[in-house]
Parts: sequence; structure tokens; C-alpha cells
Amino acid sequence: MAPFNRILLCYDGTPEGQLALRCGAALAQQLHAEAHLLSILDCSHWSSGFDVLSAMKFEVDETAARDTLREGIDRLQSWGVAATGHYSVGNAVDQISRLANSLKVDLIVIGHHPHGFFARWWTGENHALLLNRVSCGVLFEVTG
Repeated sequence: MAPFNRILLCYDGTPEGQLALRCGAALAQQLHAEAHLLSILDCSHWSSGFDVLSAMKFEVDETAARDTLREGIDRLQSWGVAATGHYSVGNAVDQISRLANSLKVDLIVIGHHPHGFFARWWTGENHALLLNRVSCGVLFEVTG
């Protein structure tokens, strides 16, 4: 088994994300790995125009993403795992790969459900983008 010294946990608050968070926390504990938690506000589906409604939507979604990050950090702490939290805005594939490469992580842990949050970028034309952009292992906790 390859050494996993630095793990990036991607968390969106969904049941699949919670399962992946628990799995990643257990790995981090067992391997005494440095843990990082990422919450992403993916606004790529919004229109390119900027108006009052999209500004309000961004504020609501940003608050939810930051709350999700805090929730994830709290869960990890309750399980005895200290993690550094990261919040990002943009396309999930871009943000996960950017942070993973920047931190030089050894493993990325992501929850997946065929109709969940990450399914939007994991299926179709973007199915392998993340794998092509990182040089570390990727663990998908798949449900459903």
C-alpha cells in the first residue's frame, strides 16, 4: 500500500459526502496522516450575467458552503481528527485538482452517488478530468 501522508477530503454535506468523510477520517487516523477538508461553491452552472438575483443566490450558496465546511471540521474533530479547512469557489474539478496539487496530497477522498453533487462532473464529458489532473490516488466512496 502506498504511503498516504496527506489526505484531501472533499465534503458537500450529502449522505454520500458524510460517508466519505467518515472513511477519510478513519484513514487519516490509522495512517497518522495530515488531513485537509475542502468545501466548494460550484457556481459554474449560473448564468454569465450579473444581476441582483444572482448576487443574492451567490451569498446564500456561499453561506451554505461555508456552513458545510464548518460542519465537516466539527465532525472530524468529534472523531479525533484535526483537519485544515479550505473553502473554494468555482468548478469542482478545477478546485479539487488545484488544491490537491498545491498541497501535494497523496490521496483524495470523495463521496459519490450516481445522482448526487459530484455526479454532475463525474459523468458525461467530464468523467475523467479529475483523474487526468492529479498525480495522487482518488478514493470514491460510492453509494446507491
